[in-house]
Amino acid sequence: CRAGSLMAVCMCQAVLPAHAGPRGELGAGPLLRWMDAAACLAAEKHAGVSCVTASMDDIQFEEAARVGQIIAIRTKVNRAFKTSMEVGIKVTVQDVLTNAEKIVSVAYATYVAKPVGAEKVELKPVQLLSAEDHLEHSLAIERRRIRLGYVQVFQKLMQESNKEGDFSTEGGTKTYTCQEKDAHSTEHTHVQSTELVLPPHANHHGNTFGGQIMAWMQTVASISASRLCHSHPILKSVNMFKFWGPSFVGDRLVFNAIVNNTFHNSVEVGVRVEAYNCEEWIKAQPRHINSAFLIFSAVDDQGELLTFPRVKP
Repeated sequence: CRAGSLMAVCMCQAVLPAHAGPRGELGAGPLLRWMDAAACLAAEKHAGVSCVTASMDDIQFEEAARVGQIIAIRTKVNRAFKTSMEVGIKVTVQDVLTNAEKIVSVAYATYVAKPVGAEKVELKPVQLLSAEDHLEHSLAIERRRIRLGYVQVFQKLMQESNKEGDFSTEGGTKTYTCQEKDAHSTEHTHVQSTELVLPPHANHHGNTFGGQIMAWMQTVASISASRLCHSHPILKSVNMFKFWGPSFVGDRLVFNAIVNNTFHNSVEVGVRVEAYNCEEWIKAQPRHINSAFLIFSAVDDQGELLTFPRVKP
């Protein structure tokens, strides 16, 4: 597929019943796996070596795909840095009967080239062929600057929120108190799931696919959100998805999800992923490899947005 860049990849996939959720729409899990696979192919095409997912910018989902439609995922390397590169991802859905095409999502992912042995990888610059390539190449450096500052900003916000919280002290322990009398406790929204990483979940170097981890995260987050709306939640966005470390075939991955807050017609679910090898599993010494925030909405039988109840932490 020639999409204005020599390092472009196009992947098409028919939406089958096995890919759909209870509403007959394409599940977010399979889509996230396909997006990661297509983007990784573009990254490896440019790097010439195996690449691993480092992070994904906030992903917004604009349209839903249904069984029988065609998903097209176009990816290309926008800019290469020293050992990492930004890959642009554009997802569209096409109706085979009307030939109408709509944009599902536009996202940006960062991939890191994995050296072979002790050899260092120095990525070559991207060859720019079109005006669009030049624009994305220029914007990529600004998006990278934002990503690098994201963690510092988030840590500062966390420190400030800890100071501003409404706490009461009982027995020497600080407890958060919520003023809403009819608020629902988030305790019953906590969901924990454990997955064993098998060879089909990993690349040829034994690293777990980032898209597979995202799919597992979406599953536990969806269950958590459903305990508030009593319906089938619809994933609208994935925010601050970043890998803090790798996981490998044979690892046990523990996913913990809980509702953080609700915003009238949407809910934020936080997911934390920890990895254990056999020795770490016995000693209860987890490795924190990933965290993300997933935003869901929900609709009733008439397609109207449901209102989420107030919650207390």
